[in-house]
Amino acid sequence: MANETADPPEMTAASSSEPERPAQAEVVIETRNLTKIYRDFWGRAKVRALKSLDLEVRQGEIFGLLGPNGSGKTTTIKLLLGLIFPTHGQALVLGKPATDEAKNEKIGYLPEESYLYRFLNAVETLDFYGRLFNMPAKVRKQRAAELINLVGLEGAKRRPLKEYSKGMTRRIGLAQALINDPQLILLDEPTSGLDPIGTREMKDLILELKARGKTIVLCSHLLADMQDICDRIAILHRGELKELGRVDSLLQVTDITQLQIKDLSDEAQEEIEAVLRKHHGELVGVNHPKATLEDLFLRIVRESDDHLGRRVVRELPTETASENGSPEKTDES
Repeated sequence: MANETADPPEMTAASSSEPERPAQAEVVIETRNLTKIYRDFWGRAKVRALKSLDLEVRQGEIFGLLGPNGSGKTTTIKLLLGLIFPTHGQALVLGKPATDEAKNEKIGYLPEESYLYRFLNAVETLDFYGRLFNMPAKVRKQRAAELINLVGLEGAKRRPLKEYSKGMTRRIGLAQALINDPQLILLDEPTSGLDPIGTREMKDLILELKARGKTIVLCSHLLADMQDICDRIAILHRGELKELGRVDSLLQVTDITQLQIKDLSDEAQEEIEAVLRKHHGELVGVNHPKATLEDLFLRIVRESDDHLGRRVVRELPTETASENGSPEKTDES
């Protein structure tokens, strides 16, 4: 009997999670064998939306869920919010089960489609959602002013939302998701339907939130969004986790070495090529770096704003272009 009474405290200590808390302090989201199966009327498995998902999201990072439509991204978000229940497995959010509604007080959520009251303006919208969190009037007013300034809607804060563009609607939706100053922010397709300028502004806002110490999980099927701002990504396909890791590591091509050299003479280039042949290296190509289409578009738009009425047409230096005039034409109104 003496041994039996001594055993339980020892077993309790071994099974307790107390010693592991320091090591797990940075983990904000953890899923274990998370599975979701949608069934038909007769209880038969109809769609396996998520299959045995295991991942961790750490404090202060931007974590991306990447995948085509129907890959399980939105299902994962809904499971983390407790809007739906898992068929198997478990999800822990901020140290609590995802089914615990209390944890949502520290979470901000921007759905793919923002369902806002179109007859309210930005100030009234944020005041309304602040009331849902039982925030005092003074705090609501201060918080609304800060968020409207953060998302760049100061000049349109008194306009009803029905007059907002798609980009403005997404920005006030993000402000609504931040009204409770959340620790964790879940964004479902945050750049959906936005033009290149709106997309860049949304990504800059997300990076600003990270700089303020927020943990952000965003899901998207747009590769450029993930590559630009995410620290780590998980690639989902048909409900299964296919890849997980840091963006820079996943995109690195290890069997190709790239050199960027400025003002290289033809003679020096020939010498470099000779050295490569001597060491049995294969010269894949010699070219000049290119800006992305997004960079080009944004630069042209900004230049147009700075020089109203000016039109710059850049043509290829072909024989046709040289016959018609200079490769670059500038019109001033």
